Amino acid sequence: MLMHSVTDPADPHERLLDACCAAIERGEIDVLFQPQFRIQDGAIVGAEALARWAHPIDGPIAPEMLFMLAAERGCVPQLTRHVAHRALAVAAGWPDHLRLSVNITPADVAAPGFASDFAALVAQACFQSARLTVEITEEVLLADVQAAAAVLGKLRALGIAIALDDFGAGFCNFRYLKLLPLSGLKLDRTMVEGIADDPRDLAVLRGICAMARALGLVVTVEGIETPAQLAAVSGESCETYQGFLSAPPMSAADFAQLAAQQR
Repeated sequence: MLMHSVTDPADPHERLLDACCAAIERGEIDVLFQPQFRIQDGAIVGAEALARWAHPIDGPIAPEMLFMLAAERGCVPQLTRHVAHRALAVAAGWPDHLRLSVNITPADVAAPGFASDFAALVAQACFQSARLTVEITEEVLLADVQAAAAVLGKLRALGIAIALDDFGAGFCNFRYLKLLPLSGLKLDRTMVEGIADDPRDLAVLRGICAMARALGLVVTVEGIETPAQLAAVSGESCETYQGFLSAPPMSAADFAQLAAQQR
């Protein structure tokens, strides 16, 4: 049972903390989908599932804040399961060529039986594991990289792709690329902010892409917001991108409509 302390209802942070886990239990956390595009021709190849909470007083709560609140209250596994369950149910109705990406956290990886529970969730949704990507950040690996590698290896054995998310925003420990059963890298938006204007930024991107290519990793670029940024990554060995230039996070219905327009 979760124990809640007496809090000041006038404090927005405390108010959100008190409401967070209850909102998850009541199914009030929505899932949006940010389209992912193939750089070569602009075709939609899938979407990343993102949690959104429309708080009645404080308004929309971004995924980062939502997971931070859930971590403070100890209900991250419930939040991850809720988002994955809803996203998989929606994606099961997509055309077979579209992929789904979902995020998992350190609390998920550390939970006993997570890999088998997650695999059961995928099976219950009748979603093909070969069309699923699990995104992790370096934070997942800090406590025990060997244990994390074992959990991720179980998912990889089921055909689920593993992508290292926000690459370039953290410690960038290249040792992880050797130890983990990775399928791809997802470059953080900070890696592309200056690539259209700064030769040094472009050189860094080029080096990372070359390394990924040598390791057989698929590269997805986050945070593409300008045509110049897209043009810059188009000249490198990056396969896919997402960003507000082409599409923001959207409802399941809007994503289905957008994908249908490209058939």
